[in-house]
Amino acid sequence: MNQVTDDQAWGRVDETGTVYVREASGERAVGQYPDGTADEALAYFERKYAELAGQVTLLEQRIKSGASAADVAKTIKTLASSIPTANAVGDLAALAARIEALGGTVSELAEKQTEETKAAVEAALAERTALVEEAEALAAHDPAKAQWKQVTATLDEIFTRWQKHQADGPRLPKAEANELWKRFRAARATIDSQRKAFFAELDSVHKDARAAKQALVEKAEALIAKGPDGIPGYRALLDEWKAAGRAGKKFDDALWAKFKEAGDALYAAKSEIDAKDSVEFGANLKLKLELLTEAEPLLGETDRAKAKEALLSIQKRWDKIGKVPRDQVKVIEDRLRKVETAVRKLEEEHWEKNNPERQERSEGFLGQLNDAIAKLESELDEAMSGGDKKRIADAREALEARKSWLDALR
Repeated sequence: MNQVTDDQAWGRVDETGTVYVREASGERAVGQYPDGTADEALAYFERKYAELAGQVTLLEQRIKSGASAADVAKTIKTLASSIPTANAVGDLAALAARIEALGGTVSELAEKQTEETKAAVEAALAERTALVEEAEALAAHDPAKAQWKQVTATLDEIFTRWQKHQADGPRLPKAEANELWKRFRAARATIDSQRKAFFAELDSVHKDARAAKQALVEKAEALIAKGPDGIPGYRALLDEWKAAGRAGKKFDDALWAKFKEAGDALYAAKSEIDAKDSVEFGANLKLKLELLTEAEPLLGETDRAKAKEALLSIQKRWDKIGKVPRDQVKVIEDRLRKVETAVRKLEEEHWEKNNPERQERSEGFLGQLNDAIAKLESELDEAMSGGDKKRIADAREALEARKSWLDALR
């Protein structure tokens, strides 16, 4: 050593290079630094002290931030035992005092953390219980009304939340945790059992529908040889197809393709015949349209006999012409029905006017009206000669009523 210094507050270096720390009980050798100066030796052990002081400061900060009381207590115990004998130069007594002061703080921290842990466990139990109740409610639904794809997705989502809560949440008491898991597992097992039963039954239903639809396909294919005459039978088979139920998407699509192919063949044959008929019946349509041009003026005809004779001639020629294209049948038939209705109305009106019974009733009533009118006219004359205004008014009113009836009958 080049120089001996003894004027440092907390330590000194002697002529042999030994470094001492000053304590209340005196000096204590903390080590040597043989390859440097006295200042470098003292600085080295002062840095050792700074490291200890840093550990104490860090511990104080951890306590303030809510570090685990158990970890803090362990660190305090370690520092409390190492500071008094530490090979460092500095106010070791002050560090020891700070460590001792933290002891009470740790007790408060432990008590606080115990309460927080208890509250966190209670909350976690409530959350885990809520997940179990969700699963149990799902398992309690009527299996016949369940949408199994949605039910499965919901159960998977609940289980994912369970796993996350188990990983991220506080550790629950073993008894409560086991009981909750037992309930959750039972609910999941119930849902799995219900789902398996549902799909087993569905498979059975699909199998029956598959057999029924396969038979319908074979029947439809057998109708192809009949051409258009097979269409009524195909329509009946189509009604049976709709009532057969589902055979599963894969089979439904394949079977329907075959069934439809048979129907397409029948309707294609019909379309071919309709096309030929359309050409053949086109001339008939032209002739019937000409007859309609002749018939429709009868809508304004008032001569019953003339209209009836003309319509009868048109109807005979109409029937002789024959068929027209299918899409025009209703159009031209409706036009002819309209003319027939108008001519029939003329006939009905003629009958009403010339009905012997009606005429007899009308003529008898007409005679009565004429007699009543003559009588009322006589009464009116008498009333007017007598000057009785009330009698005059009553006679006039009754007379006008009878005359209006008479006009209606003429």
